[in-house]
Amino acid sequence: MGSTASGKSGTWRNWGGNVTVRPAREVTPASVDELAAAVRQAAEDGLKVKAVGSGHSFTSIAATDGVSIRPQLLTGIRNIDHQAMTVTVESGTPLKRLNVALAREGLSLTNMGDIMEQTVSGATSTGTHGTGRESASLAAQIKALELVTADGSVLTCSEKDNPEVFAAARVGLGALGIVTAITFAVEPLFLLAAREEPMPLDRVLAEFDQLRTENEHFEFYWFPHTGNTNTKRNNRSAGPAQPVSQLAGWFEDEFLSNGVFHAAQLLGRAAPAVVPTIARISSTALSARSYTDIPYKVFTSPRRVRFVEMEYAVPREALVDTLRELKAMVDRSGLRVNFPVEVRTAPADDIALSTASARDSAYVAVHMFRGTPYQAYFTAAERIFTAHEGRPHWGKVHTRDAEYFAEVYPRFGEFTALRDRLDPDRLFQNDYLRRVLGQ
Repeated sequence: MGSTASGKSGTWRNWGGNVTVRPAREVTPASVDELAAAVRQAAEDGLKVKAVGSGHSFTSIAATDGVSIRPQLLTGIRNIDHQAMTVTVESGTPLKRLNVALAREGLSLTNMGDIMEQTVSGATSTGTHGTGRESASLAAQIKALELVTADGSVLTCSEKDNPEVFAAARVGLGALGIVTAITFAVEPLFLLAAREEPMPLDRVLAEFDQLRTENEHFEFYWFPHTGNTNTKRNNRSAGPAQPVSQLAGWFEDEFLSNGVFHAAQLLGRAAPAVVPTIARISSTALSARSYTDIPYKVFTSPRRVRFVEMEYAVPREALVDTLRELKAMVDRSGLRVNFPVEVRTAPADDIALSTASARDSAYVAVHMFRGTPYQAYFTAAERIFTAHEGRPHWGKVHTRDAEYFAEVYPRFGEFTALRDRLDPDRLFQNDYLRRVLGQ
């Protein structure tokens, strides 16, 4: 999967292929003690430190020319507490392994994003989320965190212990320390009934509030150059389980979503003029389907077509206007957009730099096939998002800086003050954090 997308001669490349860096040294600690020692050693040597997960961020949030900490050996479940209904995992554990292990134990996370290649700490530190009426991002499901701070000490935080660190570190951007373990709230394994159904964009926008309130998890994909969308509703079900048959699953998820989709992307990149035609064909080729399965098999799907992505959280009430403006912009521009626009929602949460911090949010994600020029499209989209006080996903392409974030995050100052306290010498600094958090 190219998760740990390392190149030769010590260069590191992210999954999207748009960030490349050569660290001075790479460390793969096998324990929290080894990690703490590596942090202290880096400080002595005057080198910056960054932990890197699976490289699924499109920003240079994990890039460093100092010491790059790889988490491959910090994986696995430390403890499952059936009484408290929590699971504690090492920070380098891929979400995929966590989901499978929990299902074996008859447990599940309440909500998740749509891919599970990322490590638990990489996903939560950047604010990764799915879609949900009441259930929020992965970070909002955290009950406790363990992190190694700049002086090499191990700090545990929760609502009771170090609550001010807990309020910020769940979406910590790697700025407050290196996360070594995460305790998530879990619940007994349940079934989700999924219904995927094409729907005209005008109808989705007209009925958006209703679709969002009537379903536990609602999302839709709009195909630019068309008035078509594909909607997806996931709701809890008493069963029985009715998984997608292997053949249908292969056809929909591998052949259509990855195989044919990849071929269409290659064609669109080579001949942009055919993109609107491809969009019309692919958006009308979808048929409705329903299936019922355990959560991670419904929430997540493989993504084998490489892309670059920008995603903004706008206030939920601004979603319809934002989408109409985005459509008008694409229609009057000469842009050729070959990738659907993804729309999801999340309730307000209480994490300082969560994209849904203190605000019911709707997420709008724009994508371009890897290797296709994306700047013009993303710049025009970003102009629309920021006019609505949008907050960009920390792990996806954006051009915002600390000055902007101080305006759209009421608790921005709280986060930077905590960083001053925990990392006064900026051991965990890199170019990205310098831009988004300031000096």
